[in-house]
Amino acid sequence: MIKERNIALAIILSLITCGIYGIYWFIVMTNEVGTLSRDDSFTGGKHFLLTIVTCGIWSFIWSYQVGKHVAEAQRQRGMIVSDNSVLYLILTFFGLGIVTYALVQSDVNKMAKMV
Repeated sequence: MIKERNIALAIILSLITCGIYGIYWFIVMTNEVGTLSRDDSFTGGKHFLLTIVTCGIWSFIWSYQVGKHVAEAQRQRGMIVSDNSVLYLILTFFGLGIVTYALVQSDVNKMAKMV
């Protein structure tokens, strides 16, 4: 089941918990994007593990892929498709990964209302 999340609260909790909630948010949000795009191989645990193993390099790949998966999920639901994969990649490159999380969560929240 796809859950709508309050983006401001998720950011605050990520900051207060020194990133621990951010890890949870990343994993759950990635799982939800995989579910919405009907790609069972796009899982949060896998991407989190790959990010750790590659010392963060995988986060750039994830940010691009999550944009493509969100666009596919939008296409499948007949929504206006916004492929923000390059924007997410640029934000992540400049250390603004939490902004990427917020933008992805915003799209997930919109699609959660339709499910």
